[in-house]
Amino acid sequence: MGAVQFSLGQLAERLGATLRGAPDTLIRGLASLQDAGPGHLSFLANAQYRKHLTGCRAGAVLLNSADAEGYVGAALIVANPYLAYAQLSHLFDPKPQAATGIHPTASVAADARVDGSASIGPYVVIESGAQIGPGVTLGAHCVVGARSIIGEGGWLAPRVTLYHDVRIGKRAVIQSGAVIGGEGFGFANEKGVWQKIAQIGGVSIGDDVEIGANTTIDRGALADTLIGNGVKLDNQIMIAHNVQVGDNTAMAGCVGISGSTKIGKNCMIAGGVGMVGHIEVCDGVFVTGMTMVTRSITEPGAYSSGTAMQPAAEWRKSAARIRQLDDMARRLQQLEKQLAAVTPNTNASSDA
Repeated sequence: MGAVQFSLGQLAERLGATLRGAPDTLIRGLASLQDAGPGHLSFLANAQYRKHLTGCRAGAVLLNSADAEGYVGAALIVANPYLAYAQLSHLFDPKPQAATGIHPTASVAADARVDGSASIGPYVVIESGAQIGPGVTLGAHCVVGARSIIGEGGWLAPRVTLYHDVRIGKRAVIQSGAVIGGEGFGFANEKGVWQKIAQIGGVSIGDDVEIGANTTIDRGALADTLIGNGVKLDNQIMIAHNVQVGDNTAMAGCVGISGSTKIGKNCMIAGGVGMVGHIEVCDGVFVTGMTMVTRSITEPGAYSSGTAMQPAAEWRKSAARIRQLDDMARRLQQLEKQLAAVTPNTNASSDA
């Protein structure tokens, strides 16, 4: 446990929660129902973990009103325990706070603009014409390319690379290894030889965006690649040139989005999803894991492709049946024609 501590009364006031228990009980950290001790605050957000509530030793538990009825210990009662946990998690975050100023090993171009409240870590490179806003933190070995802009309150972990002409809004969080503004995969083929196409667009990212470790966002070929406000991107995602992602859309790890695809607002794209290029996905779409999206989606809702896991022997049988589908369809069409030829015309009989 760290040195940070809060009383239950303070936490209840911060959340607007109903407190059941002693308000002066001290909470020094967060833990799961199984692992929590007397100095911890825990939470129940998923019904499958309700079985751990009875034996929980936590100093208090975040609960909704229904679950609180059957619990005898101290509780903070809220409408959404998981959201409350998310809000309180920042109070106990042990992430070190960077010191304001520019580290002596950093390389900052003479015409770059760095706000005096920013923190520029060891061996950071800030190129000509770049702008670093108030309260921005750049971890060690980050690179900010020429004319790139990072808005107020941005936090970049060590080894983030921004190419030239990347514009990032306020309060961005970008994890290590992310590369933003790399050249898109653009080539013209002439008699089997590939001719590179210059990628002259940039990348424009909105406010409150989070980008995971080793995720890549390519620059546009002509216009910018666009990432809207509030977008959340997990680790190891590939977003190709000229993709547009609408506000508050979230993507899980290993998603791959091909060039010029447009994704709407408030979508959820699960892990391993692939999307072909030049399609559109409307607002409010949920795509389940490992789905291959090969055409535009025009109606909100959930979409899937592929087959779910099953024992290998059963899967091999199913795969064999799939290979036979085309032949079976042709044979069925032939049978339908033969049946139609020998079946009396009931309409003609009734007319007679």
